[in-house]
Amino acid sequence: MTITTRGIAESLAYGGFIAAILLLPLVMDDVFWLNRIAKYLVFGMLGVAIALSWGYAGVLNLGQGLFFGLGAYMVAMSLKLQSYTSLQQGSDTPVPDFMLWNAEPGAPTDLCCINQGSFLWIPFQAQWFGIVMALIVPTLIALALAWPIFRLRVSGVYVAIITLAMVLLVRLLIIDAQPITNGFNGLTDLGWLTIGGFEFDPYLVETYYLVAVSLAIALLATRWLVSTKAGLILQSTRDDANRARYLGYNVAAYQVFFFAVSAGIAGFAGLLYVIAAEFASPSFMDLAFSISMVVWAAVGGRGSLLGACIGAILINTIEATASETEVLQEAWKAIIGLVFVLVVLFMPRGLAGVALDAVAWIAPKRKLGPAPLAQQEPAE
Repeated sequence: MTITTRGIAESLAYGGFIAAILLLPLVMDDVFWLNRIAKYLVFGMLGVAIALSWGYAGVLNLGQGLFFGLGAYMVAMSLKLQSYTSLQQGSDTPVPDFMLWNAEPGAPTDLCCINQGSFLWIPFQAQWFGIVMALIVPTLIALALAWPIFRLRVSGVYVAIITLAMVLLVRLLIIDAQPITNGFNGLTDLGWLTIGGFEFDPYLVETYYLVAVSLAIALLATRWLVSTKAGLILQSTRDDANRARYLGYNVAAYQVFFFAVSAGIAGFAGLLYVIAAEFASPSFMDLAFSISMVVWAAVGGRGSLLGACIGAILINTIEATASETEVLQEAWKAIIGLVFVLVVLFMPRGLAGVALDAVAWIAPKRKLGPAPLAQQEPAE
């Protein structure tokens, strides 16, 4: 098995990035910034999901916020019922406070009697149920959406339009179902994730490590996945779907599978974000947020999982720094837009492409391993 210079460079980059995020708490004692960086790492996981779908499968998904938002809402519903301050007004059973505010005067405070649809909250009294649903619901919806799309061979901009329409539709449904979802206000005043009796305070180092280790696992797992035979076939379908079909591969099955995996990663990212940020909002399903994810991946390099991850972290760090700098408060959005335009014009493969070009320039293209038989000296 030969090892290329590019492969060594990528392995070093992955190892260096993972080591950096795991060692960060040793050099940073500001819990506020540690919590903020944990949120950026969640966005990095979203970058990985976009790169998997757009970069490797060739499917531009403008509705990734749908899966992120669903994952966030599933776990937020469970954590809402874990918050003691959310169970007010003498309710007899765990009831979200906004349901009590919307109830008619003198109405029973039992969860099943407040309004129609409140029965949906009953299973979420178990925290494990919310966690499982945060992974399953986005994945199942992605499967249900992707199967007819790819079976009918819909591609290109039409997939982007369909996913865009879906995220806007679900956002409207959540806002309109205010008695059940609290509408525009989202879900706030949440409890803390509790595992084995340990509570993950968003500002604890343990919570940061929960996010950082999850991102490291997601990076390594997706890198392994795209290097498997299924991943290589997926990339061939991206480059020429008709040729892949001619060779006998079920192109739709591969596209559906990786689209669902990408959605599952996004749902898991939503779960982690709620743990770190303590709220879920319909703004997660805004069009602007979904497009921002695409920008992150483009800046970092949609053809690289690590590049898209770093691009997401970098862009959000720049946004936060610029928006909090007095001189740049009015112009930070223009700065981000300018960065994106410059990347598209001069770095079409993103930061990852620049890094790979640098590696190719510094190190000659050669394979490290056994020399070809024609170049081996005969044995004496």
